[in-house]
Parts: sequence; structure tokens; C-alpha cells
Amino acid sequence: MFEPILEGLTNALSLGSLLANLMGVALGIIFGALPGLTAAMGVALLIPLTFGMPAIEAFSALLGMYCGAIYGGCITAILVGTPGTVSAAATMLEGPSLTARGESRRALQMATWASFIGGMFSALVLVTVAPLLAKAAMSFGAPEYFAVAVFGLTVVSSLSTGNMLKGMISAFIGLFLATIGLDPITGDLRNTFDNPNLFSGLSLVPVLVGLFAMSQVIVTVEDVFRGVTLKGGNLSSKGLSLRDMKDNVVNFLRSSVIGTLIGIVPATGVSAATFMAYGEAKRFSKHPEMFGKGAIDGIAATESSNNAVCGGALIPLLTLGVPGDIVTAIILGALMIQGLTPGPLLFVEHPVTVYGIFAAFIIANVLMLILGLIAIRGSNKIIAIPSGVLMPIVVTLCAVGGYAVNNNMFDLLIVAIFGVVGYLMIKCNIPQPPMLLAMILAGIAETNFRRALSISQNDYSIFYTSPVAMCILAVSLFVLIKPIYDSIRAALRGENIAEE
Repeated sequence: MFEPILEGLTNALSLGSLLANLMGVALGIIFGALPGLTAAMGVALLIPLTFGMPAIEAFSALLGMYCGAIYGGCITAILVGTPGTVSAAATMLEGPSLTARGESRRALQMATWASFIGGMFSALVLVTVAPLLAKAAMSFGAPEYFAVAVFGLTVVSSLSTGNMLKGMISAFIGLFLATIGLDPITGDLRNTFDNPNLFSGLSLVPVLVGLFAMSQVIVTVEDVFRGVTLKGGNLSSKGLSLRDMKDNVVNFLRSSVIGTLIGIVPATGVSAATFMAYGEAKRFSKHPEMFGKGAIDGIAATESSNNAVCGGALIPLLTLGVPGDIVTAIILGALMIQGLTPGPLLFVEHPVTVYGIFAAFIIANVLMLILGLIAIRGSNKIIAIPSGVLMPIVVTLCAVGGYAVNNNMFDLLIVAIFGVVGYLMIKCNIPQPPMLLAMILAGIAETNFRRALSISQNDYSIFYTSPVAMCILAVSLFVLIKPIYDSIRAALRGENIAEE
């Protein structure tokens, strides 16, 4: 029983894995701190670079990037008043006020320690809960896996940024793109347009790199031509005190629990966790009137909760193959590229890799704390890196990453096409994650749907005679309908107010 755990831990502590983790965290902090670079973009760029690595080394780099980028967003949120990542939006409620008061170093140090505490708490939950959930899911058959894939697709509702129609359009495009190539059951060619390069379908890596990295490059270059720049705040000399930490022990724990639980439940998102933790911190605070004016408690709540989401989101991803947000959707693609199918069988067939991933996540949080405390000293220099220096490097990485996986020039064309498509989607406010999610989960849903019908001899009752599949499909329907209902109710309420 303990052999896979020890072997996974040994692999995660190997020199190659530690260096990969260190590189991932360092790059993640930079990607998170600079608004032109995102966590999703960083993870997408790293995937082709880790393609030839052993699985645990590859995921050491990817999880390091994930943790580092989620933390790095607080740097610009505190110093500049512009969140480097969506997860740092709530941190902006208190950060700029602390900077204006001459307490920016104190705020950054609190954010660093809070991120570490939240990440380690969620890591402990991941290590204890994920194996139990995987064991419970071992009885799943084709109907249940189909239901889980459908439930994963309902995450579209949370990734559609307030516009369900555009989110559904994006998802349907992704479903179509997933049909390109060989039929998974019959082996017939579908939607290849007689192009031999499409017989195996669209390669996931070039699509990822184009959609999330190349598109962001185009947006950033556009901002450079428009003259958009950042003006950083000064780094103060006043740092964090031991009393600040002691006063926030309960706050750390409460916010970490909120972040982990919201991370476990797909279709919620990191923003919900941070604002909920911020609201609870204010409600239980002895000085609620200080919130919004530079309350250090608010930084502790938001940063511990957003990093706690990371470990929580890995639980449904590894045990059920259901990503909770855009970054875990990209990591889902990385798992499949490594030849690993997420789900309960992953824990049976690749236990060493699973425990290695657990250990790599814990190590990533430790390295995040160390590098984060070091980065505070040079935080002004990090946010001052000019886009003119960064973007050519990112474009080169996009080209190398898109080509290296299959050594195929056609993949560079895919990178370029999806870069333009991603840019147009950003400009038209059409969310990109639903397209990616649909592309990844469509194959799982289709294969298990048709396999279930084959088992039942085309009897659709197999989906509602299975209690587990029926419950998951019912929850999926509720998750999908609720945003539509909320939108209609909000529209009706607005009409009533206008009439009055």
C-alpha cells in the first residue's frame, strides 16, 4: 500500500522534478503578476515543453505554474490596483489602499503567507479525499461516465462570463471540432475535408497554444500600440508582524475551507471563492468598518481562499475527469496528452503517478512561499518588464511548442488559425474555455454514450435506470438551467423597476 506513495514522493523529490517545479513556480509568478500574461496562457505554453518529460516531472512544472500564477496575481492587485489574474480581483478591494497607506510590503507578505496556507490546506484535503472518491467511483460503467462527461460540459455555464448564449455557441463549435478525424466506434473519417493532416483529428497542443497563448499575444501587442502601460506603486519598508498572523488564524482556516469546498464543486470558480471568503471575513471581523479602507484581514481571506481552490479543483479533475475552471481544463488536456485518462481507474492503473502529482502539488506550494517572499523585494521590477521584450519570447515559445509535439508544419498553421480565432472571440466577448472543454469532453461523452447503447441494445432506459447516472444528469440539468433562470428573473426584475 505504501510503496506507490513512497515511489511517487521519491519521483517528485528527484532533481528533475524539483527543477521543473521551481521553473514552473518562478514563471507562474511572472505570468500571474503581468496582466498581459495569464495562468491559462502559462500552463498552455508549458504543455508542449513538458511533452517529452516523465509524467511526474511534467506535472511538477504544470502545477508549479498553476500555483505560482494564482499567487502572482496579487502583486499587481496590491501595487497597481489591477488584478494580474481573475483570482486576485477581490484582493484589489484592500491592496491599493494598503499601498497608498505605505504598507505595500505588509500586504504582499500577508498575501504570500495566506496563499501558502490555503494551498497547503487544500493539498491535505486532496491527499485524503481524492483516493476515497476514486474508490467510490470504481463501480462506474459507461452510463455513469457519460453522465460525468455531461456534468463536465455544464461547467460551460460558469465559464460563459454572464452570456450563456455566447458560451453555448463556443461549446457547440468545440463539439464540432471534436468530431474531426476517425469515428471512435466505427473508424470512419468525419469532417476531414480530405485533408490527410486531419485524419487523426485536431492535435490538442496547437489548439491550446493558439487559443490561449497566441490570442493573448495579439491582444497585448494591440495594447502596446494603444499606449496602455502599468504604473506601479512603491514598495514600503513596513512588513508583516507576528500579531497579524496570530489575529488571522481563524480567518485563514475559514477561508481555506471555503476555497477548497468551492474548488471541489465544478461550475463555481475561483472568483466566487474569493468574494465569499472576503464577505465572511468582514462579517466575523471585530472592525468591519475598516474593510475597503485597507484591512489586512481582507488580503488574508482572499489569498488563502484563491489558492485553496487549486487543490480543491484537482479532486474532481483526477477522480472524475471533470475540470472546475479553465486552468484545470487545460491540465485535463495535459493528462490525456501524457496518455493518462482521468477517473477512478487512474488511481488503480497509475498510483505512482497520482501520488507523485500529490507530492508535486505540496512541493509547489512550498516553493511558492520561498520564491514569493524573494519576489516581493523585486516586485516593482517584475511588473516593469516591457511587453516588447516578453511578447517575442512568447511568440517563439508558441511556435516551438506548436511544432515540437508532432514535428508537423501543419500544426503551426493550427496555432496561427486558433490564435486569430481566440483573438476574435476575446473581442466579441465570446468565452474561449467552453470551446476547449467541449473539445476535450466530447470524445469521452460520445464514446460512453454509444457504448452504453450498445450494451443495452439501443435501450435509452439504461441512463435513467442507473441511480448514479440519473442523479448526475439531474444535477447537470439543474446547473445548466439555473443561470438561464437567473438571467430571465433579473431581466424581469429590471423591467418591473423601469415600469415603476
